[in-house]
Amino acid sequence: MIFAPETFFALATSLFCIGFVGVASRRNVFVIYMSIELMLNAVNLVLATFSRLRPDMGGSVIALLMIGVIAAEAALFLAMIVQLYRKKRSVDSDAFADLAHRRWS
Repeated sequence: MIFAPETFFALATSLFCIGFVGVASRRNVFVIYMSIELMLNAVNLVLATFSRLRPDMGGSVIALLMIGVIAAEAALFLAMIVQLYRKKRSVDSDAFADLAHRRWS
């Protein structure tokens, strides 16, 4: 079964919108992190779809590079969440605002 490119674009748009709503409306840092990942994967889906439509491999190469960036971002973000939880015993995003005005000890 072969889907039309419009189907992939509609799916990517839906995923991106769901991720945006998650980032804008939630206060839990884990939910925000998962929403950002959802938005990045929606962009990857669009790049892969464009790569399939065109004869060159530019979109696939950019999507692979983006997967590497996402992996590095995941490691950094999870380390920040662990440090935040150790300091504040909470994963609420308001704890990050408090840390912006203090020095790490």
